[in-house]
Amino acid sequence: MRWTAFVWEGASRAFNQRPAVTNLVLVLAACSGGGLVAYADSQSDQPQGPKKKKVVVLGTGWGGTTFLRNLDSKLYDVQVISPRNYFAFTPLLPSVTCGTVEPRSVVEPIRRILEKKGGDFKFWEAECFKIDPAKKKIHCRSNAGTNFDGNGEFLVDYDYLVVAVGARSNTFNTPGVEENCHFLKEVEDAQKIRRSVMDCFEKASLPYLNEEERKKNLHFVIVGGGPTGVEFAAELHDFVTEDLSKLYPSVQHLVKISLIEAADHILTMFDKRITNFAEDKFGRNGIDVKTGYKVVKVAKDAITMQNPAAGDVAVPYGMAVWSTGIGTRPFIVDFMKQIGQANRRVLATDEWLRVRECDDVYAVGDCATINQRRVMEDISEIFRVADKDKSGTLTVKEIQDILEDIYVRYPQVKLYMKSKQMNGIADLIRTGNGDTEKESVELSIEEFKKALSLVDSQVKNLPATAQVAAQQGQYLAKCFNKMEYAEENPEGPIRIRGEGRHRFLPFRYRHLGQFAPLGGEQTAAQLPGDWVSIGHSSQWLWYSVYATKQISWRTRALVISDWGRRFIFGRDSSGI
Repeated sequence: MRWTAFVWEGASRAFNQRPAVTNLVLVLAACSGGGLVAYADSQSDQPQGPKKKKVVVLGTGWGGTTFLRNLDSKLYDVQVISPRNYFAFTPLLPSVTCGTVEPRSVVEPIRRILEKKGGDFKFWEAECFKIDPAKKKIHCRSNAGTNFDGNGEFLVDYDYLVVAVGARSNTFNTPGVEENCHFLKEVEDAQKIRRSVMDCFEKASLPYLNEEERKKNLHFVIVGGGPTGVEFAAELHDFVTEDLSKLYPSVQHLVKISLIEAADHILTMFDKRITNFAEDKFGRNGIDVKTGYKVVKVAKDAITMQNPAAGDVAVPYGMAVWSTGIGTRPFIVDFMKQIGQANRRVLATDEWLRVRECDDVYAVGDCATINQRRVMEDISEIFRVADKDKSGTLTVKEIQDILEDIYVRYPQVKLYMKSKQMNGIADLIRTGNGDTEKESVELSIEEFKKALSLVDSQVKNLPATAQVAAQQGQYLAKCFNKMEYAEENPEGPIRIRGEGRHRFLPFRYRHLGQFAPLGGEQTAAQLPGDWVSIGHSSQWLWYSVYATKQISWRTRALVISDWGRRFIFGRDSSGI
């Protein structure tokens, strides 16, 4: 040991005394076993490149995964943190609940996605429980508990933070929901529902139960008439009629499926033609659609709901699925309080997906919503920018010169003009000043305000869908990829409050259509341009779109094979 230390000390002294220009270091001979160890200088005198900015991504859902897939990994040091180590194709979760599609067919390991990307990626399976925007650190906790304290907690610092943690199911503080209802947000939820359905049928088949107990066990209640609730009700009905009725002939006539919705109709976000068709089809299929009912309590054996006409009604059930909207995750609520957004439902971002009142933090997907700037908030600044000659009035030509920037920055202006069938800016200005025949006509600030006073009525929040989250993730990755270039070459609209132009064009959601599978190989499709299709042809369109949108060829092949297996052999009824 002493000889080894002596040799290492001498070699170290010789290493430290070498000339600065020497790139190759001496050879260190070790006398243990006659081995020879060569030490090469890895610290060359060549200058190192600039340190990469660290981008931390929270979540591996639609927004986070799409961001990662489109980000140029050579530009950043990317670290991904999520409590699940996979991406799940959530639109197919209702199919997983009934065995139409297997759980592993709709998931892709996040490490496989990152491996295909290459570059400097790191992933940790952990959950963020606190964000510290002042110190640019996030507090995380691993379920494994591997540090010395045994609690699995660790800190991660960031230069840019992308929050894409999605949302949790919203119970509206209804008593008993957390304890007695299933949710349908994760793959694990779908697996639990599948086991619960089979348990209900097995219980109902036991010899010592009476008729009422069998009916109770086979009463399936879905709370929420949105796309997820409707699709699950349709899947469950097909599962029962096409597969379980053959396996449980003695109890199949006792099955009842109820869909409870507080609004007057189901699928309220769809065209009325789709809503009416869905309600009529469910009625023909025997699915009991209860609209105008609000669930106020969920006990172990019964659901209590209210209706203005019927009052309180208690209904026994065997299994209940809660699908009534989304709620904010607890650590996001705490984060919102830190940055002055305590009274909001979700995080507020600007049109560039930057979290308001917070530097270098971005948010995509269900955990955030874009807080579109109102025209009337900036009307004085818009007037100032447009009034280039500082005359205190605006001509039609001055407004036209800035009109494209207004359209980009405030899309509600164009939407308002379209809704009112206005042909151009002259029609809009006419609401504030009747004479627009000449370009020299002048508008005062009050007339300008009057002309634009109603345009903010077109501002709407984006829906909490996978389509929105994916488009936001793709947009944000493109912004990150050209961030350095955009500093010198901004492409966005004129800054209304400030000088110059914005670096990027603001995010604009492009609606590509939506589907509502209604069972019996029939689907309702609502596509852009007010195009509505209902029936078997739309079902095949649904198959093709969902197969195409799979994140990898592996999951695409698995999903298609699952559909083929179901056509040939039926759904699997195993309780696993």
